Amino acid sequence: MIASKLPVYSAAIEKNFVRESSQYCSEYLNSLNRIENSDLLLFLLQLCVIYMIDQLVSLDQEAFLAINQGLSNAFFDWLMPVLRNPYTWAPLYLFIIVFCIKNYRKKGMLIIFFILITFGIADAVSSSVIKKTVKRVRPCNDIEFKEEVAVRVRCGSGYSFTSSHATNHFAISTVLIMIFYRRWKHILWLALLWAATISIAQVYVGVHYPFDILGGALLGSVIGYLTGLVFRVVVPDFAPVKSAS
Repeated sequence: MIASKLPVYSAAIEKNFVRESSQYCSEYLNSLNRIENSDLLLFLLQLCVIYMIDQLVSLDQEAFLAINQGLSNAFFDWLMPVLRNPYTWAPLYLFIIVFCIKNYRKKGMLIIFFILITFGIADAVSSSVIKKTVKRVRPCNDIEFKEEVAVRVRCGSGYSFTSSHATNHFAISTVLIMIFYRRWKHILWLALLWAATISIAQVYVGVHYPFDILGGALLGSVIGYLTGLVFRVVVPDFAPVKSAS
């Protein structure tokens, strides 16, 4: 009798084994499909990112050449190196110091302090943090691109993104706007024009790409805006000193 039941038990065991094996294989294949699908999506995402970066770099180089070579003329060849030279603006910086101290006394000293703090933060973040992290090569030092670059000043060995010239000058211009705009509306366009002119000169002379300037302008504007807000908290009653009648 036992022998007669063995085929039944054997068939049941075999059927159960087949069912469990089939279920296991199905789950295994599904897991493989999920892994393959996620890997495929990740691979496609990486391709999209690489393509977008290549397109941005190509656009950046085209914009660079449009400024560096497309605007080339003898007058700009003389003017742009002068505009981006920090010594050119020494009289302006001296005027700001004298103006603030003469007209605003102790509050003028605070204004100068906040301008210096803004400059220090902007320069440190751009030069010591972002440039050393991104490590983008300057156009005038790029082995594959420098033959197309018209270099009009010493190139330098530092990195390109972000432009510290753009970061620093947009930071200073923005904090000046935050401090003085409610008293002199023209500071808005004058300060931004000043910072933009110096920044564009960096592209014309061949040491920065336009995206370096754009990144620096955004970074500097944010830093200047934040330090300007702090100034308004520290000196909420800031107002010009009235001259004696």
